[in-house]
Amino acid sequence: MADPVEAKDRKILVAVDEGEESMYALSWCLKNVISQSSKDTLILLYVKPPRAVYSALDGTGYLFSADILATMEKYSNDVALCVIEKAKRICRELADEVKVEARVENGDPRDLICQVAEKINADILVMGSHGYGLIKRALLGSVSNHCAQNVKCPVLIVKKPKCSSSGTTK
Repeated sequence: MADPVEAKDRKILVAVDEGEESMYALSWCLKNVISQSSKDTLILLYVKPPRAVYSALDGTGYLFSADILATMEKYSNDVALCVIEKAKRICRELADEVKVEARVENGDPRDLICQVAEKINADILVMGSHGYGLIKRALLGSVSNHCAQNVKCPVLIVKKPKCSSSGTTK
C-alpha cells in the first residue's frame, strides 16, 4: 500500500471581474477545490481593462480635460477595489481559514491572466465563463478560451448554471 502523500501547498489563481460568473466560479472553487485542511493560497486577480487612448479632442471636437481623465481613472480604481472586496467577502464567508492574496493589474485580461499565472507559478487557474454563443465569442473573444489554450498550468472553467423559468437552477 502506498504511503499517504502530504498535501502540497497550492497556489490557486482565481480571475475575478464585475460579472456574476466570476463570483460563482470563486464560490464553486472555495466549495470544491480548496481543501479545509490545506495550506492553499488563493490569489484573486482583477485585470483593469486598458485605458482608452484619448486625443485632446474627441470625435465631436470637445476637449477632454485632465479632471475628466482623472475621474475616469478614479472610477476604474473604485471598480477594481469593489470587485476585490466582494471576492474577499465571499472567501471569508465560505472558507475563512484560507490564505487570500489579491492582485490588480492593468491591461488586456487575456494576456495578463496568462502572464500572472506563469509569473506566480500557479498550480491551477480558476475562472468563470460568460457563456457567450458562437457569434459573440467570435466578435468579443473569449478570455477563458484564450487562457485555456495558452496558460501552462491546468485551467478550470466554471459555468454558472442557467436558471429555469421556475427559478431553480438546472
